[in-house]
Amino acid sequence: MGSPNIQMSCMGAEREQARLSTQTSLFISDLHLASERPATVELFLAFLRGPARSAARLFILGDLFDAWIGDDDQTPMHYAVISGLRTLSDSGTACALMHGNRDFLIGTRFARAAGCRLLRDPTRIELDGEPLLLMHGDLLCTDDQPYQRFRRKIRNPLVKRLFLWKSLDARRRIAADYRRQSGKAMAAKTMETMDVNQNEVARRMQLAKSQRLVHGHTHRPADHEFLLNGRRAIRHVLADWHEDRGEFLKYHRNSWQRVIIGAHNLAE
Repeated sequence: MGSPNIQMSCMGAEREQARLSTQTSLFISDLHLASERPATVELFLAFLRGPARSAARLFILGDLFDAWIGDDDQTPMHYAVISGLRTLSDSGTACALMHGNRDFLIGTRFARAAGCRLLRDPTRIELDGEPLLLMHGDLLCTDDQPYQRFRRKIRNPLVKRLFLWKSLDARRRIAADYRRQSGKAMAAKTMETMDVNQNEVARRMQLAKSQRLVHGHTHRPADHEFLLNGRRAIRHVLADWHEDRGEFLKYHRNSWQRVIIGAHNLAE
């Protein structure tokens, strides 16, 4: 496997650093928003109206949606999320969005409407001079070879284009079948197989020249400390969201904090 495609934003590196210096940044992933989970959607919208408003930047590191079959799939839930993100962006909080394994078909139409910037996976940024590697996390699960082969297949630009040419009804049927097959495949795998491979973690961080990594995907929130090139390194794993509970990782002035949220502390 070659070097990862690591990029800053469309802004230059120096400008990006100045913009993020000493400002609060929030990190979330794996919300798996769906019309069938209205409480989780409302929890996210309340988060956008509340804690996210006080941040300079919000990073959503994949699987914002449980499924995304194209920017032309317009549902009331999608409109609500787009409106919430656009309001946040218009208020002054910059929003950056990375694809996950469930919503990798999010495109520029959605990003423009929501006021979000799409990030490549992986992406390297700097916070107060410290390099930080951002990933969704599925690329780190190299022990799950069947999934990695499947990922390469469905991320092929031609495969994506052929899928998006199909009708919305056809795409919904395919997505529903994929979720069923995915559930069966996961049930047959061990938790260790579906977790990250530490050698791949180290390889990606070394390529990015970063001692800190933030990712989601595994639904195993934790802060892992280890040695990398003889120096302390940290891997922050983001939490998945549920109907009654969410969590974000907060950075402010060289300090990192996990904040748990729920309807009880987001009431307006």
